[in-house]
Amino acid sequence: MEARLPKETYKSLLKTITEGTPLDPDVADVVANAMKDWAIENGCTHYTHWFQPMTGKTAEKHDAFIEPDEKGTVIMEFSGKNLVMGEPDASSFPSGGLRATFEARGYTAWDPTSYAFIKDTSLCIPTSFISYTGQVLDKKTPLLRSMEAIDREAKRVLKFFSKEPKKVVSYVGPEQEYFLVDRDLYSQREDLMMTGRTLFGAMPPKGQELEDHYFGQIKERVASFMREVDEELWKLGIYSKTKHNEVAPAQHEVAPVFSTTNVAADHNQLTMEIMKKVAKRHNMICLLHEKPYEGINGSGKHNNWSIGTSEGENLLKPGKNPKDNVQFLLFLAAIVKAVDDYPELLRLSVATAGNDHRLGANEAPPAIVSIYLGDQLENVVEELVSGKKTKEEALGILDTGVASLPSLSKDTTDRNRTSPFAFTGNRFEFRMPGSSQSISGINIVINTIVADALSQFADELEGSTNIHHDAMDVAIRAFKKHKKVIFNGNGYSDDWVAEAEKRGLPNLKTTPDALPYFASEKSLNLFEKHGVFTKVETQTRTEIMLEDYYKALNIEVLTMIDMAKQQILPACLKYSKFLVEGVTEKEALGISVPNEKASVQKVSALTEALIDNIAALEDVNAKVPEGDGEVIAKYYKDAALPAMADLRATADKLETVVAKDYWPFPTYVDLLYRI
Repeated sequence: MEARLPKETYKSLLKTITEGTPLDPDVADVVANAMKDWAIENGCTHYTHWFQPMTGKTAEKHDAFIEPDEKGTVIMEFSGKNLVMGEPDASSFPSGGLRATFEARGYTAWDPTSYAFIKDTSLCIPTSFISYTGQVLDKKTPLLRSMEAIDREAKRVLKFFSKEPKKVVSYVGPEQEYFLVDRDLYSQREDLMMTGRTLFGAMPPKGQELEDHYFGQIKERVASFMREVDEELWKLGIYSKTKHNEVAPAQHEVAPVFSTTNVAADHNQLTMEIMKKVAKRHNMICLLHEKPYEGINGSGKHNNWSIGTSEGENLLKPGKNPKDNVQFLLFLAAIVKAVDDYPELLRLSVATAGNDHRLGANEAPPAIVSIYLGDQLENVVEELVSGKKTKEEALGILDTGVASLPSLSKDTTDRNRTSPFAFTGNRFEFRMPGSSQSISGINIVINTIVADALSQFADELEGSTNIHHDAMDVAIRAFKKHKKVIFNGNGYSDDWVAEAEKRGLPNLKTTPDALPYFASEKSLNLFEKHGVFTKVETQTRTEIMLEDYYKALNIEVLTMIDMAKQQILPACLKYSKFLVEGVTEKEALGISVPNEKASVQKVSALTEALIDNIAALEDVNAKVPEGDGEVIAKYYKDAALPAMADLRATADKLETVVAKDYWPFPTYVDLLYRI
């Protein structure tokens, strides 16, 4: 931009990007022309307004730069109007009843704070997406609103400390977990193709119990894929930083450098797209489902969140003496308060049919939302709340006991992988999000609830004449009231479930349990107060998320029935016939084969049970009630999921007794180890 734009235009646009000032209309035409020239020089023929509808994926409509002239030829043109606004058809995107199908008009609006990029032969312009009536139809617009809310309220608090930054920004670094599977094997599994996860599959002899895959040597084929992913991401300005094997076989992770939240959200959508595209070039498929395989770890997307000023101050940095750092303690207290005030919102922000399989298992935090501070900060909070001096543990140096190895400086806090919302030194790691999710909705919630706590603190501190004393008092009162949400222990233990119930912390185990809280009066008031969602927008999003849940389960039910009837049952009958013929032939020769007969009886009994399970699941699917999304979602949770589990259990038992040559699709051994 600096090389191609006039100096004053560049300064004006940069001010919009870094400080959030309104875009100067005169800038658009100049920027559009420079973008066009840059894009054409790099082989582009088209441009597209790239946006994030409520599908959780991205959308794009491509238009050529060509414009006819009076001579009957064409010129390459791209105006400021084309840059600033587009008009994709909005009728077929989820709206939760916000728009009728025949009400098709929608608008895209350029987001100048997220950089344009070139993908294939198109100039991609990140945009927001709104309806003809001005209501939001996407994930970006409310995310930008939430960023403005936290900017506004954090500035109010910082002003008491004689600081007036140009902008306070929320930052995110999303760690992306994923699985790789051979493309040829994938194409033989209808469940993977239709749903992204295996609906059938017995455990392999070796899973992850040896813990040898985590951070292990990367296989050559996978390393080649990772190398190309890095190259493709770097081309797009996405700073992919870390890559490694994850805990489960065939599971891996990629993590970028931190970015502002809206840019991080854009980049994560692109990262998922690029990984899928590159995997196919290597004859693999990238699986982003939260639980592709039963019985081994699923995949999450750890959302590392922090806030800082445009001048470079990290507002979550404790400093050498955190108990004397009043500003830090106030911001920490705001986050503790936010998590305790709105645990239901944090839970529902990660509520999907896929993530329900993962939360509470050993690879993910429980559905109970709590906050981990680490020993040092927990001691600080306890000292402030009780007024009693606590034992301070010296951080010091870790001695390896080997003279040739360097001494290691100990961090101020350990890591707690069982905590949903854990402080990790200068940021919070929200570990609950699922791997396939857009991080926009997650960070809309985090930004808004923290902005709300900061807003209340700012109201309390208005007119203060002794800010050090009064701010500390506000923080202490918040810690006293909300410390029940602080938990540094093992989130996997049954003791914590019981303890959390005593503390009054909600345990919303499934998506239908959590989503109704989105449209509660408390939530409606919160989002409306901070200008993030109108009440109608909040209510319609609830319907969209409930619909996504039961539609996903409906597809899984139909896929299970299809695979069981057309693949598993015929295979079992064929194998049973093979066994019977063998027994019959031997008995005709006078050979006694009691064990073989027992095998026939076992396969036959399981096959009969399979037929019963198929009929039961078909019956469940035939009786889906009419009603709103909440009613249907609860039905699928209460009726379909148990019937699916029964069918799977029987089929998985059959897989262990039917000869591999007869089994109709690749097993877990094939999928997890043949890559």
